[in-house]
Amino acid sequence: MSSIDKSKIDTTASRTRILNKLGATLATGKDRDARAEAVKTHLRQHKRNLVPERGNVEGAERIALFRAQAEAVAASVVEVKSADEVPEAITAHLREHNLPARVKHGDDPGLTGLPWGKTPTLERDSGPANGDDAVSLSRAFSAVAETGTLILVSGADNPTTLNFLPENHIVVLDAKDLGGAYEDAWDRVREAYGAGTMPRTVNMISGPSRTADVEQTIQLGAHGPRSLHIIIVNGE
Repeated sequence: MSSIDKSKIDTTASRTRILNKLGATLATGKDRDARAEAVKTHLRQHKRNLVPERGNVEGAERIALFRAQAEAVAASVVEVKSADEVPEAITAHLREHNLPARVKHGDDPGLTGLPWGKTPTLERDSGPANGDDAVSLSRAFSAVAETGTLILVSGADNPTTLNFLPENHIVVLDAKDLGGAYEDAWDRVREAYGAGTMPRTVNMISGPSRTADVEQTIQLGAHGPRSLHIIIVNGE
């Protein structure tokens, strides 16, 4: 038998001994049932983890914090006073950045119910992104002020492809859905979907896609949108 074969056998045998020892340690012991019950109890209680002091803000301070954090990671942010102003805000953004007057969005009622008649020159299409769409439009389920992160959930009305395939992503965020910390966002998910139930995908998006793999130089649009524009509906 070759030395390579012996090495493979020795490595396999050593790994098996280690795993068997660990398995025996975990599988035996008088407190096994107690530990299993402790895990179940912890999962049922949904205890909040440590929340940084930065996230403990409300109202205008929370919006200001979210905006500052989002802009710090190259997202652009504007505020409007009501959802009725969203179509015009979208059109203004597209015009300012010389983008096509056409957006692809899902069938989320928060988007389809907007007064699109105010912007007759803006073309819209619905459904998943197909790779040819220049601009996508999504509605945020929630957001996290402490990091400027958007929380988007998947579903028939919110195709996940819209979050990643087009080079330009516009997201509408209602200020009442903005939480201070991640714990607030997970509380909203459980409240909306019920205990023990989750959407298929929860995407956390902080700014446009980026990478620094090549010579440690930041490049936008590496694995997703090159630009992220957030419209906050702040109906105080």
